[in-house]
Amino acid sequence: MHVADAIALIKNNVIPATGNWADLGCGSGLFTYALAHYLDTGSIIYALDKDKPSLSPLPNPHQVVIQPMQVDFVKDDLPVSALTGILMANSIHYVADKPAFIERIKPHLQEKSFFLMVEYETTRANPWVPYPVPFNALKTLFHQAGFTMAVKLGERPSVYQSGTMYAALFAKNAHSR
Repeated sequence: MHVADAIALIKNNVIPATGNWADLGCGSGLFTYALAHYLDTGSIIYALDKDKPSLSPLPNPHQVVIQPMQVDFVKDDLPVSALTGILMANSIHYVADKPAFIERIKPHLQEKSFFLMVEYETTRANPWVPYPVPFNALKTLFHQAGFTMAVKLGERPSVYQSGTMYAALFAKNAHSR
């Protein structure tokens, strides 16, 4: 996937233009930089990965600060707080106990907050997607955690398996701008 594809997949008019975000499981930073396209100068994205993040140099037109950090978000406490949102692109499927994980992460968020998710629309586990979660199941999980808004932003065919990949936004105490 190219950064333009990632930008298009997460396109929405709900994410606030400023704020601090954490990208949990950032990998090469493809979706980190895609999110940066929607944030204003002065925003920060903490790019967390269990391996030392090696972010690809991608366009960052608003010069959003991207701060790489080596953290295992599944096992470790997040070293950041007062976040506007959490981005998880192809990483929630590494979390076995998703309700407990969401509850553990919520204290790191502001009262008005967002989860921006990119995930596979499947229930079939494999070595690379051990705990998959389709959109409707994720919508139920976030609703139970107090997130009142759920929007599927987009879908695209998966290059790694049959089926699709989706992007979704979940919001707590937030409205569109």
